[in-house]
Amino acid sequence: MRSLNIAATGMLAQQTNVDVISHNLSNLTTTAYKKIRPEFQDLMYENLRRVGTNSTDIGTIVPTGVQLGLGVKTAATYRNSTQGTMQLTDNPLDIAINGRGYFIVELPNGEQVYTRNGTFQINPEGLIVNTDGFQIIPGIQVPEDAIAITINQSGEVLAQIAGQQEPNNLGQFELAAFINEPGLEALGDNLYRETPASGLPILGIARDQGFGEILQGYLENSNVDPVKEITALIVAQRSYEMNSKVISSSDEMLQALTQTA
Repeated sequence: MRSLNIAATGMLAQQTNVDVISHNLSNLTTTAYKKIRPEFQDLMYENLRRVGTNSTDIGTIVPTGVQLGLGVKTAATYRNSTQGTMQLTDNPLDIAINGRGYFIVELPNGEQVYTRNGTFQINPEGLIVNTDGFQIIPGIQVPEDAIAITINQSGEVLAQIAGQQEPNNLGQFELAAFINEPGLEALGDNLYRETPASGLPILGIARDQGFGEILQGYLENSNVDPVKEITALIVAQRSYEMNSKVISSSDEMLQALTQTA
């Protein structure tokens, strides 16, 4: 019976759906996390009577035909890149991008990856790095005698040096943008890598056309809406139960046929 296999694909699809929802909920408090939405497609169809064929020798056309679908499959997991809310931290090295753009992170092997997480720190050499110690491009070094750091909305890093009236400009954060942000490959640790789907990075600085502004003392929250995720979880659970019911009903029908035989 086709219904057994069809319902099985439905249960597998809803299992994937629940996996994605649980991943979103587990990252509810992850800085700058972008929620994921699963996308599903119907499987190929079996044509028992092909639509548009001739039903007579005088050219009468079958208007609908008979097509039986074979179930569902997971087609993609789409990352929603909408802006998360801003959380005030008052930490001078916490910075958030309000708008479009990613910070550029250099891995130890020299590869450049991208992040929206602006939880930055200073390493023993004075370089501004992320929480894993990876350098933030373009490699801004804070002097040992700096007593205060200011980061303006354009991403310029200004250090107040003891005994000096005017602050020193230490450099400016570079940002990257992508024509297709959902095409970035998630690496974990709030990092993303460019792919042929995302396109090449478009480099610029904050407040340039097409880029957001930088807010010092803020972090971007996750864009996961717990109410929507719980609602989606209930729908997925009910869909799973209904597909399970189809399998039970199909089994009862097979059992009736066996007993009759």
